[in-house]
Amino acid sequence: MFKPSRLLVFVLGAGVMTLQPAVHLAAADGSGQSAHRATLKAASANAPNIPYLEYEVQVEQDLLQLANQSRQRAGAPTLALDTGLSAAARTHAQAMLEANQLSHQFTGEPTLVRRLAATSSLQLDQAAENVALDYTAAGGHEHLMLSPPHRANLLNPAYNVVGLGVVRSGDRLYIVQDFAHALPAYSANEVKARVAAAVNQMRHQARRPDLARHDLQGVDQAACSMAQADKFGTSPVRQLARRFTVLTYTSLNPNTLPVQASHAIDSPNLRRLSIGACYARTDTYPTGVHWIVLSLE
Repeated sequence: MFKPSRLLVFVLGAGVMTLQPAVHLAAADGSGQSAHRATLKAASANAPNIPYLEYEVQVEQDLLQLANQSRQRAGAPTLALDTGLSAAARTHAQAMLEANQLSHQFTGEPTLVRRLAATSSLQLDQAAENVALDYTAAGGHEHLMLSPPHRANLLNPAYNVVGLGVVRSGDRLYIVQDFAHALPAYSANEVKARVAAAVNQMRHQARRPDLARHDLQGVDQAACSMAQADKFGTSPVRQLARRFTVLTYTSLNPNTLPVQASHAIDSPNLRRLSIGACYARTDTYPTGVHWIVLSLE
């Protein structure tokens, strides 16, 4: 039972990150490019092999229940527990125990976003972390809720998944809560269909007729060439741009087009479009992003 008179209770300032891709737009010559280069990364978990019994699984479940009860009272949707995010949270909780201190990032440790990307296959656009040292799940939740930034993370209606990690040191619990907003997982065909719908919606707004979709051979390879290089203006894109107007960009949401694309898409001389799409994880986009090629005729 938690005793209010015991004062060994710590919470650390909440860490919050928004994972938005920098939108790049290249028209006609496909010359726009990112300054970063990267290699593709697998989404499989690679957390250290810490014995399962070292984790306080029941405390983690209690924290999930308490968080969702508070969210329900606040009118926020419940959080789903993600095993990948929990693997990241547990690894960080173990690191705090070994360092005997609270921190969002220790020297040599990856950032929160990269920790989550290493253990979860989810595509995320927002993430935040609470860390605390307390005696029980109820005490930890109570003290986190009394701290405005931690309470904001716990009740943020944008978050829909969470990873929880708790390790014990004597009667103390090192607690990590990793919150995130997971995006829908679309197939390449679904991405292209949504991009096409967004293009024609933009044309409707400009009082232009719909564009027929006819995907050119090699357009997907052009999109994936950008993902492989983590930049725009790759050789396959430049080859397309010799014959067509080509727009390239990255997107977390295939239903939305870059604002800069409207001038090219609204052209009255267009008749059809071709779409290439490639989802990839890179050093620049560790939790993944859609690389899009729009070829307009």
